[in-house]
Amino acid sequence: MTADDLFDLTIIGAGPTGLFAAYYAGFRGLRTKLIDSQPDLGGQVTALYPDKFIYDVAGFPKILGKDLVRNLVDQAMQYHPAVHLDENVQAMNRQDGAITLRTDAGEHRTKVVLISAGIGAFTPKTYKRPELDQWIGKGLAFAVRSKEDYRGKRLLVVGGGDSALDWALGLVDYAKSITLIHRRDGFRAHEDSVKKLFASPINVKLFYELRALRGDDRVREAVIYNNKTQQEDIVEIDAVLAFLGLVSNLGPIREWGLAIQDDSIVVSTKMETNLPGIYAAGDIAIYPGKLKLIATGFGEAATAVNNAMTFINPNASAFPGHSSSIMEQKEKAAAKAH
Repeated sequence: MTADDLFDLTIIGAGPTGLFAAYYAGFRGLRTKLIDSQPDLGGQVTALYPDKFIYDVAGFPKILGKDLVRNLVDQAMQYHPAVHLDENVQAMNRQDGAITLRTDAGEHRTKVVLISAGIGAFTPKTYKRPELDQWIGKGLAFAVRSKEDYRGKRLLVVGGGDSALDWALGLVDYAKSITLIHRRDGFRAHEDSVKKLFASPINVKLFYELRALRGDDRVREAVIYNNKTQQEDIVEIDAVLAFLGLVSNLGPIREWGLAIQDDSIVVSTKMETNLPGIYAAGDIAIYPGKLKLIATGFGEAATAVNNAMTFINPNASAFPGHSSSIMEQKEKAAAKAH
């Protein structure tokens, strides 16, 4: 390896937090690299809900997940970070004053690491019941890739969290009909989403669960039951969306000697971990009062990168200055040069 192989900052995880961190690192003049295990930029947003509206990103009353990712990519790529997708980081070690990250595709040397890997490696939970899971790909799904897949369909949605309610509401104008079943009368979704659900044309059935699916080459009907009375109902359907949660796994990150709490990495107010030169931001980071929101991740990314700047160069200031003033100065300088 040559000196050119040593990057200032390597970001593990190219979801919204990682992409914004890449922008901020470029803004601070850091030579930056992004590594992600997914084949596309955008993390969970791209993998699980590209067509879902997000309502709590500052400056956007609502924005589709894929549009948010596209904007973040445009913002980050103006500084030309190196991008390595479909790579799983397996090990980390220090040598000659640098950190080496070993992936299933090679090695990456860096001065500082920022871990923004969301909830780690993740997959949607399935039923783990062969009689139900046999319908996967035949109408049963646990995530939405495209709203068009449900155009004109009779849809059954299972769940009471944000994903279930957001997708049910988001597919009202696409599906022919929607029935949502939830095993209890309390929801784990935003209060506003619950209000919208009951004001919508969605048929909401509380205390109901899925017992069986029937069909031929595709699912055609669902047997649901009331878990209080055991009464069964048959619902004619073309598709089932079951939002049962995610299985997350920090994987090899657990072996790096980082302080871990509840499957998250413990950080300080500077987003520092217990290991020098290793920072964390986004859903994977935890501290007192932590809120796992995309909006929170953006602020943590900026905090992590600006404090990493002082780790790389102790004479640098953590405060970057105001972007509007700095960019205005750069534009004036460029104009004079021409």
